Amino acid sequence: MKLDPVVIELLELDPENTNVSSAGGFGCSSASTSKITTKLSDDSRKVFFMKTGRGKDAEIMFKGEHASLNALHSAVPSLSPTSFGHGQFSTQPSTSFLVTDYLNLTGRSSSKSSAPSLASKLAKLHTTPVPTPEGYDKPVFGFPVTTCCGDTPQDNSYKSSWADFYAENRLRYILRRAEKSNGTNKELRGLVETTASNVVPRLIGDSHLNNGNGITPVVVHGDLWSGNASVGTIGSTDGDPEEVVYDPSACYAHNEFELGIMKMFGGFGGSFLKEYHELCPKTEPASEYEDRVKLYELYHYLNHYALFGGGYRSGAVSIMKTLVRKYGAN
Repeated sequence: MKLDPVVIELLELDPENTNVSSAGGFGCSSASTSKITTKLSDDSRKVFFMKTGRGKDAEIMFKGEHASLNALHSAVPSLSPTSFGHGQFSTQPSTSFLVTDYLNLTGRSSSKSSAPSLASKLAKLHTTPVPTPEGYDKPVFGFPVTTCCGDTPQDNSYKSSWADFYAENRLRYILRRAEKSNGTNKELRGLVETTASNVVPRLIGDSHLNNGNGITPVVVHGDLWSGNASVGTIGSTDGDPEEVVYDPSACYAHNEFELGIMKMFGGFGGSFLKEYHELCPKTEPASEYEDRVKLYELYHYLNHYALFGGGYRSGAVSIMKTLVRKYGAN
């Protein structure tokens, strides 16, 4: 495969000493992956990872992943790869690309290094202040660009209220996506609206969390299931492997939002959460922590229903019925 000139220029490569091969993993339904290997002037090698895809969906996805990776990397450099850039091929303008550090993965079970754990890295990410967007006088919830959770483009338009953001930009938004994919279901629509209108302000309202002091937005990965975490080295094979994450769908959010999909698919045990919460304590009231995580898990059930249909609707309905019984009274 010949490397497009725009990528050669972006990475400042010598095309005569650069080759491209297929790379497994890290992809999604609309992307293919490649490994770029170049020989430097001192005869050492540098390796990059590239995703490519066709059409507007790929363009949106790669722009969001570029911003997401660099938001994570900026806060905790050893947590994720750097993204070097994204754009369209000059020879094939309908094909978009994203170029990042190459991850040399060995698998999470093989971690034996003394490097910081994933729990401690995640806690650092979730206790690092986010930038204040232009036009605002303090950090807000949202993200500068659209990000994709799976193949779902998310509405990250800024809101000063976390409860408003979660109700509108996540729950009501994903319901509309699900209805577009699967048709309207009266029970599902009613439960989502009751959850967004009643449960959300009661459980994660700004005047309720942290004894009325609200929460500070932090960067979350946004799609942190076990398949998006592993052990390896970033950019080279040198150094001890350590725990890393990839394929993020970032936004500025309540840190506990991260835990919803982690709970949904498992792979992060009690010892992980114990270490994490020693460094990043549960939001008050801690007695409602499990229900907040369940509320955040709901979004991912609805997203999976929008993407795949099937039994994910019943999972979402079950969560909402439980939460509405406890918190849904007007």
